[in-house]
Amino acid sequence: MIFGTVVGSLADRYGRKRMSVIYCITYILSCFTKHSPAYRVLMLGRVLGGIATSLLFSSFESWLVAEHFKRGFEAQWLSLTFSKAIFLGNGLIAILAGLVANTLAGTFGLGPVSPFDAAACVLAVGMAIIISFWPENYGDQTEGKSFTHQFTQAASAIASDEKIALLGAIQSLFEGSMYTFVFLWTPALSPNDQKIPFGFIFATFMLASMLGSSLASRLMSRSHLRVESYMQVVFAVASGSLCLPVIIQFFLPDSPSDSITAGGRLNLLGFCIFEMCVGVFWPSIMKMRSQYIPEESRSTIMNFFRIPLNVFVCVVLYNVSAFPISVMFGMCAIFLAVAGILQRRLLMVSDKHRSRSVETWATEKESEAEPLNI
Repeated sequence: MIFGTVVGSLADRYGRKRMSVIYCITYILSCFTKHSPAYRVLMLGRVLGGIATSLLFSSFESWLVAEHFKRGFEAQWLSLTFSKAIFLGNGLIAILAGLVANTLAGTFGLGPVSPFDAAACVLAVGMAIIISFWPENYGDQTEGKSFTHQFTQAASAIASDEKIALLGAIQSLFEGSMYTFVFLWTPALSPNDQKIPFGFIFATFMLASMLGSSLASRLMSRSHLRVESYMQVVFAVASGSLCLPVIIQFFLPDSPSDSITAGGRLNLLGFCIFEMCVGVFWPSIMKMRSQYIPEESRSTIMNFFRIPLNVFVCVVLYNVSAFPISVMFGMCAIFLAVAGILQRRLLMVSDKHRSRSVETWATEKESEAEPLNI
């Protein structure tokens, strides 16, 4: 959280392409540390992984948005790019990566670290492509600006623009619930250590996410339908899907079984619906970030959003054994409902801002049309 936020914010000043290359190098080094049994080396690997994750979630998107508008492409194409990236990257490639990892470690018997070696090779290829074909772009390059000034400027932008603050809160609430879900779905489906096909279930989740990203592409292609509008429904559905484990706990309590129970099947259905909402969320939140976050501080502000997210996840994981799983799911459902309320507020604020912009434009046109009195 600390190192990643600082390093991720360097992209605005020192270049998004450069930081994307550093992401590849950092994660390759993180993969190599998995070969060591030494605790300190493994901890160093986790620090490098945290830095790389912050760069992954800020530098690449910032580079894409800046390059898209720099080349004069239509804004609508950006939505299509985001949805395709989630469909292919978070869905199809994730499934293929899981199959390759299982083949390397299991079928070929290369050991549990072999998937990390394969990932390092893929990262090296990606780094070569970035170095060879990507042009560089920057945010605010004003000379003499310190890290403190850079963070102060980003904080000021968040505090002065309600839309950015709402967007950050929405992102933190949804992603916090999503990352908590990652740690909860396994014990929720197998409370008594039943033998269930976790790999197949994970692939099903990825397919649901791909379906969601495909749905997002269709929704964003409709000019009359705004992202801020349909995301309210997405948050409501996501909240309802994570309410299922709470309801099932009361009406279908756990019973000894060698396979997945009836309650587990209902939970699985709800989890697939939630993953579909995740597939809709990613390209949609990327679209809203491209609209509301200023270009000069894009990477810094995006990393600012991750501070409350990381704090939230750390607190939840530290106390995960203190509460029943149903309580944790209920908490996530509440956070998603709050995200829906904030999304409603964002829609209202953005509508008000658009109305003012139209009125200002109309006033300027009227003043230009008035004849000069000579």
